[in-house]
Amino acid sequence: MNKNILNSPIGYLQGVGPQRAEILKNELNIYTFKDLVNYFPFRFIDKSKYYKTNEVSEKLNYVQIVGTLSNFKEIKQKRGSRLTAEIIDEEGKIELVWFKNTKWIKKGYNTSKKYVVFGKPNLFGSKINIIHPEMELLIEHKSSIQGGMKPVYHSSEKLNSKGLNSNGISKLQRKLIPEIIDYIPENLSEKIINEHKLISKKEAIKSIHFPSNSINLQKAQFRLKFEELFFIQLSLLKNKLINKEKSKGFVFNKVSKNFNLFFNQLDFELTNAQKRVTKEIRKDLNSGKQMNRLLQGDVGSGKTVVALMSILIAIDNGYQACLMAPTEILAVQHFKTITEFLSHSSLNIKLLTGSTTKSKKINIIDSLKNGTIDIIIGTHALIEPNIAFLNLGVVIIDEQHRFGVEQRAKLWKKNSIPPHILVMTATPIPRTLAMTLYGDLDISIIDELPPNRKPIKTLHIYDNKRLQLIAFMKEQIQNQNQIYVVYPLIEESDTLDYNFLMDGYASLERDFPKPNYQISVIHGKMKAEDKEFELRRFIKKETQIMIATTVIEVGIDVPNANVMIIESAERFGLSQLHQLRGRVGRGVQQAYCVLMSSFKLTDEAKIRLETMARTNDGFEIADVDLKLRGPGDLMGTQQSGILNLRIADLAKDTQILKLARFTASQILKKDKNLSQETNKPIYLHYKYLEKENFSYGKIS
Repeated sequence: MNKNILNSPIGYLQGVGPQRAEILKNELNIYTFKDLVNYFPFRFIDKSKYYKTNEVSEKLNYVQIVGTLSNFKEIKQKRGSRLTAEIIDEEGKIELVWFKNTKWIKKGYNTSKKYVVFGKPNLFGSKINIIHPEMELLIEHKSSIQGGMKPVYHSSEKLNSKGLNSNGISKLQRKLIPEIIDYIPENLSEKIINEHKLISKKEAIKSIHFPSNSINLQKAQFRLKFEELFFIQLSLLKNKLINKEKSKGFVFNKVSKNFNLFFNQLDFELTNAQKRVTKEIRKDLNSGKQMNRLLQGDVGSGKTVVALMSILIAIDNGYQACLMAPTEILAVQHFKTITEFLSHSSLNIKLLTGSTTKSKKINIIDSLKNGTIDIIIGTHALIEPNIAFLNLGVVIIDEQHRFGVEQRAKLWKKNSIPPHILVMTATPIPRTLAMTLYGDLDISIIDELPPNRKPIKTLHIYDNKRLQLIAFMKEQIQNQNQIYVVYPLIEESDTLDYNFLMDGYASLERDFPKPNYQISVIHGKMKAEDKEFELRRFIKKETQIMIATTVIEVGIDVPNANVMIIESAERFGLSQLHQLRGRVGRGVQQAYCVLMSSFKLTDEAKIRLETMARTNDGFEIADVDLKLRGPGDLMGTQQSGILNLRIADLAKDTQILKLARFTASQILKKDKNLSQETNKPIYLHYKYLEKENFSYGKIS
């Protein structure tokens, strides 16, 4: 045996074989011994307590009973059949029930041997039963439990069919770990281990799979979570260092005519957050290194003003600027806003989108090349190969998560020296998630709204109050306000969504008849140009109500729309609800968001709606969302690769993440190439992860 044993194919482990090896690869991505040993339990059950059958009640969470099995019966039902049996001890008996795999279960158990039954007791009529219990021979159970802590592994129906349920996986770990434990290398330095009182990697592996008690389990979890987060942060910070060293940036040391003219004519005071963020950006622009900064700010916090000041600094230093938005409507809106802001100046500002006419486009391309355009605002059209700049100095990317990495990189390559990059998002990202997703970017946060902005009043009401809602809508329209009514995507079906919306539209038409009222509609079956037409009618105030199934575009600014009604609000995610609410309250009038729901709400839906009604703080909402949904769901599939953490949980392990990032930054300060002898284990593991496509640093 040698250290390469860790890379042995999983099929070589006793008890696996070709069929099981194939299913482990397909279901769990377990190809080697190393993959299996790094497949950690997701929870642990305290199995130190055993109940007698007469002690069991439906109020108990989970129970464990020792006894013999008896009286197996198959009972026919309308659909299929159910299997029942009894677990019998000296105090009595309790019924066990199965609805799936009944033939296999009946064959698999021996009525003459003692079993340990584990499950949740339920009350059915006047009798206690346990549905789909876990069962294990008493003799095997005793050998698999140490200190009463039993690991539970994620499994699947396909794995179960090959005997690889949680117990089956645990048996494989029991065979594997004694074989390979001496070949598991340490990947942290002695200094880190001693400083943070960590147990060794070998001890952690043993205790995570077979904890002797809850204290050892906690030590193992802390060690493995710290290590996982440490290497993510090390990779991100190292990438940031490399980028800073490699990427020279234009030095913008002048702040003159255009910036000062704009700043002096502002008819409002910048918030302290806007001032702080502007200082951070100015420092970057004057550093001689390429700026790579993420600007986070809730809807209406004033990101556009900050972005515009960055643009004007570039122009004052003799460079061009570019702003890219994900949709034409958003690009047009930015063009309108920036043109109004700079109406006093002589700057040449142009708009380039997919619908720009050919002759205008040719003119724009020529003007960008010869430098007569100062600011170009547009969509994906800006990254086409024929678009070239004379001297592009700064790039602003709005709602950056809507663009792929490659799309963004195309803009950066428009110059031999890359332009400064400012990416903006109105989607609040919890700080722990931002540290992990965008850890190689500098992050600026605008965390306050302008003082004249009234907080949106959010109300949660039930369907039985619809008459009061209609009266409220009519009152708002009478006061010259416009209203959004949003329906959820029920499922991936245009037809169902369309029907759901059209039912709502029909009832609204009855309540708001023509010619007194006009209603715009946007839904998934419409062509893009028809959606644009309807949206423009609403923007021009030709309609009072806008009905939509699709999420109203991020960033669409209709100051006169002051009421957002969200139908079946319980079907929306928390961040979606917050984004939708951000469509109103753009003017000085009081804005309202009404969350309509049925009375049937899950516990999670109640938390979402209560959170929305309680707070307008996007970061608080993002934190609740992270706790409810987890990081993978929160960021969507495009980011999920970075978040396939084996053991750490970004919602719960904030403190460990901060400690890991601080430790990684301290090491890189003193030894940026990890070349010191003391950091050799860290360097070797870092290089291994790099080889395994551990590309956290490339995400942003």
